[in-house]
Amino acid sequence: MSNTLALLAPLFILYAILTVTALVDLIRYWSSRQNPVLWLILILFVSTFGPIIYFILGRKDYR
Repeated sequence: MSNTLALLAPLFILYAILTVTALVDLIRYWSSRQNPVLWLILILFVSTFGPIIYFILGRKDYR
């Protein structure tokens, strides 16, 4: 059990950092986003790929 937890802990920490970073960026540029609520739902509910999709596609909205 502890071996499994030791292996999963770095992945969970990476996921948490990625999600928080995506949320902070989304909130910072909320008013200049085309669909901020859609991006919020995507980041929160599409598991690990939501924040990654946001950073690949979503950040282009305001640039």
